[in-house]
Parts: sequence; structure tokens; C-alpha cells
Amino acid sequence: MNREIKLIAIDMDGTLLNEEKKISKRNIDTIKAVLDQKIHIVLCTGRPYSHAIEYAKALELTSYMVTANGAVLLNDQGQVISKHLVDSEHIKLMSEMSLQSGSSYWALSTEELFRDNIPEHYQQLEWLKFGFIPKSKHSTEQIKNQLQAHGLFEITNTLPTNIEVNALGINKAFALNKICKELEIDMSQVMTIGNALNDLVMIKEAGLGIAVANAQEIVKEAADFITASNQESGVAVAIEKWILKTI
Repeated sequence: MNREIKLIAIDMDGTLLNEEKKISKRNIDTIKAVLDQKIHIVLCTGRPYSHAIEYAKALELTSYMVTANGAVLLNDQGQVISKHLVDSEHIKLMSEMSLQSGSSYWALSTEELFRDNIPEHYQQLEWLKFGFIPKSKHSTEQIKNQLQAHGLFEITNTLPTNIEVNALGINKAFALNKICKELEIDMSQVMTIGNALNDLVMIKEAGLGIAVANAQEIVKEAADFITASNQESGVAVAIEKWILKTI
């Protein structure tokens, strides 16, 4: 790799965080060493901002944050600078699909997470994404096929056993491209690290796309490099190899 990396985008669950939902000391120390080199660190997560900000504070990050799989982009002051919603009628449609398939579901608005229940005032809320928890692999494929047939949705997952849905075209790469324009850098100068289907596009579009060892196979196949697992500080290993060049 001969390009200069100016921004590192890191997924959280299954990547930066270990199975106890904590950031290892090695990951913390390595990220802080990168910040000393004036390289931007951007957390790119499926979580809402409220469930991610404490981790950003622990890392002393003062940069952009991509949340809800790219539906919400925030600046270094925590202000929303980009928001892309799922139509409320699409939320209703997916809740009905879930019930018909016997699956559990959740729906994330800008204010609240609803589980197996859409409130009567659903049309008055701003919806960020929807999640299916199918009862079987067969059910998962059936739901995916139904969603794809509508042609209205961005379909990903965080685990092989779930389905996450955003508005069509909204993903982590979409948000990262916006950040790059703001910072006047190119996606070829971006390094991304992830593990799941909701990381796939950003791994493909980055100059250097990295999968952790515990990543889904489709993500590993798309990556330029496979680092250690999230349990083994895979984020730190990747940064030490490609940025700090200490291993």
C-alpha cells in the first residue's frame, strides 16, 4: 500500500468492541497513537448516537460519527449534519411482514427503540431503521426476497441471524463519502475496519478495507486484509501494521 491514509473508519460491535462490549486497552492506546498523527478516527456503527457517544468519549475522539448504519451523520460537536429516514409507511409494512413471518422485530426512531410494537402515532415519528429477527434461516431468506422485491430498501445485517433495513442507498459508505467531501480527502485515503454485512460497502469502497477474523465470510472476501478478531484487538493489530508500522 503506497497511499497515505488520512481517515480510519471503525465499526463498533464485533469489531472495535469485544464480546463484553468493551474496548481493549491495546485498541485504546493504538487509536490514541493514531490521533497524535492527526489522522481522523470515525466510529461507524449501526447503533444510535446515544448508544455510541460514551465509547467516543472514552477514546477522546473529536471527529465525525456515523450512526444507525449511515442514517445519521454527526459532526465533532455532536450536531446532526445529515439524516436520512425510512418512510413511516415502510415501517408499518415491515412490521406487518415480520408478524406474517412469525419473526420478532424492532424499529428505531430518532427518539426511541420499539420492540415488536409500532405505536399508533407511528406516522408522526422519524424512523431511522428497522430490524427483523427471523425464526429460521429459511425465514431470513424469505424476508430478504420480499424486501428486495419492493426495491425500496438498503438491506444489511449485523449478524447472519438478523436483517437490518435502512432507506435505499443509505449505508456507512454513503456517510463516509460525505465526510470525505467535508474534509477534502478521497475514499482512497480511507481505511475501514468491520465485520458484518452493514460494513461491506465501506470496506469495498475504501482505499484499504479490513475485516476482523470473526467477520462474516462475504466481508472477508471483499477485504484487502484480514486482521485479528475483535477478541484479540484486531483494530489495533490492523493499525499497527498499516499505519504505525510497528508490526
